[in-house]
Amino acid sequence: HGSMPLARPAGRIPDAAWTSGFREMTEPWKGAVGCLGVAVFFAMTIGIISWQALEQPPEEWVLRGRAGGVLWERRRGALLLRALPGGRTLALVAVGSVPAAEPPPPRDRCWQDGGQFCYAWEEDAELRLSLEPPPAPDTECYGVQWTPLRPDIVLKVKRKQRAGICWSGSIRRLWYPLGSALSIPGATGARTQRSWARAETLLSSSLPEGVTVTVAPDVPLFLSLETDRQFCLETRAGGVAVPLRYLLCLSPDHPVLPAQGANPPPWLLPPRRSPVWRYHGPEGSAAKIKRGLRALAKRLKRHRLQEGVLALGEHGTAILAGVDQAPVGRRKRQDPAHAWDPSQLRLAITLSPYAGVASPLFLRSLRDPDTAAFWLSLQPRLGGRAVPLLTPWKGHLSARLNASSEAALGWFLARARRLRRALGAAYVVVEGAEGDAVLEEALPPPAELAGDRYTTALAAALVTLGNATVISAGTRSGHLPLFLRMSPRRADWSHAGLKGLVPSVLHYSLLGYNFFIPDAVGGSLAGDTPGDAELYVRWLQIVTFLPVMAFGTPPWLCCDAWVLNLTRQCIQRHRDFVVPLLLKHSEEWLRSGHPIFRPAWWLSPTDPVAFTVEDEFLIGDEVLVAPITEKGQRWRDVYLPGEGHRWMDTNTARVFDGGTVLRNFSASLAEVPVFVK
Repeated sequence: HGSMPLARPAGRIPDAAWTSGFREMTEPWKGAVGCLGVAVFFAMTIGIISWQALEQPPEEWVLRGRAGGVLWERRRGALLLRALPGGRTLALVAVGSVPAAEPPPPRDRCWQDGGQFCYAWEEDAELRLSLEPPPAPDTECYGVQWTPLRPDIVLKVKRKQRAGICWSGSIRRLWYPLGSALSIPGATGARTQRSWARAETLLSSSLPEGVTVTVAPDVPLFLSLETDRQFCLETRAGGVAVPLRYLLCLSPDHPVLPAQGANPPPWLLPPRRSPVWRYHGPEGSAAKIKRGLRALAKRLKRHRLQEGVLALGEHGTAILAGVDQAPVGRRKRQDPAHAWDPSQLRLAITLSPYAGVASPLFLRSLRDPDTAAFWLSLQPRLGGRAVPLLTPWKGHLSARLNASSEAALGWFLARARRLRRALGAAYVVVEGAEGDAVLEEALPPPAELAGDRYTTALAAALVTLGNATVISAGTRSGHLPLFLRMSPRRADWSHAGLKGLVPSVLHYSLLGYNFFIPDAVGGSLAGDTPGDAELYVRWLQIVTFLPVMAFGTPPWLCCDAWVLNLTRQCIQRHRDFVVPLLLKHSEEWLRSGHPIFRPAWWLSPTDPVAFTVEDEFLIGDEVLVAPITEKGQRWRDVYLPGEGHRWMDTNTARVFDGGTVLRNFSASLAEVPVFVK
């Protein structure tokens, strides 16, 4: 028509033109466009996946502190405890193994709290990690709590034993390092045939960073070493689901010990009446015991062995006192105040919280309704009287003191004071403070006495008797003014005998029990080599450097005259050299908490060789004792810790560099290698 076409808005595609153009496209072109769209979609998907794989780190922090933290490792689906700044992995929790086959990503149920991380496995178990207040400067602690969500769930925390990593624990048959042990008989009498143990609640790792694992005091802990060299902490299934709680602490140098409570008072000192001589003479009557004790005292004086303290067993204590064994009608005529002259001897008497069912003590208590409640008993459901629970004690069925009753504890303490005054005793030894596994297996104890609370309650009560009191178990009583008597050892060269003595000393001291009384020289349990003079001498050489020297068999009964002379020299060395040294370092212990007896790695925290030394110990940082623990051996390799230090051999005055190993160092039967820094 000659007119101009209408103008269209710029940037718009005419719908009709686009539609008609697409309709005019051939089928091949339509297929090509569709394939292009699918290709673009797959390219974007692959790009996103590649970005996630390449850009996202393989590990992600889920809980971080100053000295370390916990990471999530994507490849293995595991939680890692890692120390900083070196980045050494200290622990690995394979969260996919309980019980899922494929590890899911972590789902933090405590995301609102930056100091915690929580993870759960459906309806089976829950893990909670938390940053906890440190017990010492330059230390970081992580609380770990595993909670079974069903009673049939068993929680087992495993630690793989490998070269260069050692654990020391409270074990009766103790190997050091712990990784070479095959079984852990119970420190408080658990089921040894299954290698279970209730043990002291702290284990120290020898990693250079310094790691401690402290199990909560109210957790019934069981330890096992399995055939695949896995060291396990475990709870038991059945009944109430009990969480497994422990504290994992990292420190740059030494393993950090948890706070034991208030510092010990400064009047907790080694006994100046050491040594202790255990009486094993006739005990048929009080008269025979008196004659036997007097004869032992005269013999010690004649041999110039310094009488020290004469220790009487529980049975002999009861007979000599003339209180518990006398019939009721004759007790007035057998007044114990006239049965013994307190000025004649320095005596240690022995008591226990047990009473035999046939003993006059127990029978008299049943006649009085008030004292009948002093024993752990089954409470009647509908009226009636409580029935005392019976358990074996030294071969006899016995009732056990109810340590949760203030009245029962007061009665027990009053009896101890009465006997101590009547017999003029310098020390009171209380046996049987350990947990009673047999009784607790049959019937769960009251809540106030569960776990280690029985020992704790009894130890707290015994403090009122004074600092000349000895207890046979010391759970959480390292801060109390009590002497702790170590477990008896076999009279042989095995790890249940002499070879395990030094590791036990180190463990007791690391736990805070620095004033302990070791087992008698030569061992008190039947061993493979009875009457072995060499064993007696090597045992004597170690005990010389411990807080108290204790003897069961006098040297004139087991050995030749030269051993008697050596015993006299060792007792004198203990008084002149060791006791002042212990007093000096006890002040450091009170001030800093550092143990008096220390392992070799204490001065060499970064030397892997130091962590494998099982037969040396330090007194403070200035004296190193390296005894012989192999039969027939007259030389040994001596590891001198502390690179940059200098050590002098006290036998020859020769000086050696620290951080070295002295190969084939001579040590005759009459000598023990001792070095002074």
